[in-house]
Amino acid sequence: MTTVVPLENATFIRPATFYISGLYNMQHTKYYYMFLCFIYAVTVLGNSFIIGTIYLARTLHTAKYIAVFNLALSDLFGSSALIPKYADMFLLEDQYISYKDCLTSMFFIFLFMTMQSYTLLALAFDRVIAICFPLRYHAIVTKTTMTLIIGGIWLVSIFLVAVRVALIARLSFCSSTTVYSYFCDHGPIYRLACNDNSPNFMMAYVNIAVMLCLPLMLIAISYVCIGVALLKISHGVDRMKAMKTCTSHLMLVAMFYLPIIGVYITALTTYIHPNTRIINSVLTQAIPPMLNPIIYTLKTEEVLQSIKVLYKRNRVKAG
Repeated sequence: MTTVVPLENATFIRPATFYISGLYNMQHTKYYYMFLCFIYAVTVLGNSFIIGTIYLARTLHTAKYIAVFNLALSDLFGSSALIPKYADMFLLEDQYISYKDCLTSMFFIFLFMTMQSYTLLALAFDRVIAICFPLRYHAIVTKTTMTLIIGGIWLVSIFLVAVRVALIARLSFCSSTTVYSYFCDHGPIYRLACNDNSPNFMMAYVNIAVMLCLPLMLIAISYVCIGVALLKISHGVDRMKAMKTCTSHLMLVAMFYLPIIGVYITALTTYIHPNTRIINSVLTQAIPPMLNPIIYTLKTEEVLQSIKVLYKRNRVKAG
C-alpha cells in the first residue's frame, strides 16, 4: 500500500513496492538465471575456501592476507546480496520488492562493490611498498597498519553508501514504480522521482569518482612507481620474481575495473538495448567474485604452499 505523507506545499508519496523489470521480452531467461545460480555456488565455494585457508594457515597470517581475506569476504557477501534474492525473484516470476527491502538491498550491494574497489587499492599499497621499499616493507606494512586501513575502508564505504541510500528516502514517487534494471539500482530508481532529484544525480557522479575513478587512478600511479623500481633492478631473474608477485593483483584489478568502466562508457556514448545492458552489468558484478579465489589459488605461490601443508596435515590426522 502506498504511503502518502502531506508536506507544507506538496504530497510526499512513498510506494509500498517497486517492480524490478529484469530482462524484457526475452526467451529462455530462466536458463540465464540458473546460470547465475551456478556462478553464485562457485563464488561461495571458492571464497569460503580462501577464507578458510587464510584462517587455518599460520603462514598466511600476514598484513597482505588481511586484505585478501577482506576481499574474499566482500566478494562472498556482495554476491550473496545480489544473486540469490533476484534470481529467486525472476525464476518465480514474482518481481515485486517492498520499499524497505529495496533500499536495504541497494545499500548492501553498493557497500560490497565499494569494499571490493578499495580493498584492491589496499593490495596495491602492499605491492608498491614491497617492491619500491623492500627493506622497510615489514616495518611499514604491519598487521596493525593493514587492520587500520581495512577498518578505514569499511567506515568510508558505509558512509558513502549510506548517504547515497538516504538521499533516495527523500524522493517522492507519484507515477511509475517500475525499476528498469535487474536489482534495486540507484540510477533507475532516482530517475523515477517526481520531486527534485538533483542531489541524487550529483551523488551518483561523486560515488563513481570516489568509488571507481580515484582508486583506479591511485592503483595506476602505484604501478608506475613499481615499473620505475623494476627498471632499477639489474638482474633479469630478480625483476621477473618481483613482477610475478604483482600478477594476481593486476588480474584482479583488470577483471574488476575494466568491465565496469566499459559498461559506463558504452552507456554514455551509444544506445544499448536494455536487455544487453542488464546482461553485461550483472556479469560484470557476478564474474569477478567467482574468479578472484581461483586466481589467488592458482597464481599465488604462498596460497598453493599453504593448501598443500593443510592437505598433508589433514591426511596425517586422518591416518
